[in-house]
Amino acid sequence: MTERDDVLLNSRQAAEILDLSPDTVNELARRQALPGVKRGRQWRFRHRDVAVFKRQKQEQVAA
Repeated sequence: MTERDDVLLNSRQAAEILDLSPDTVNELARRQALPGVKRGRQWRFRHRDVAVFKRQKQEQVAA
């Protein structure tokens, strides 16, 4: 595990990695499909969790 894995990303940054809109990322977090924490009114996501989510989605498409 690297230090980068624990970096917190906002919705916009997570959306760029996942190639989704920030609204979609927030909806995934609300439905608990994407692990995240709410800080005030904004969602935050660990880089590691976003990478794992992306890998799982790619594996589902490939299967």
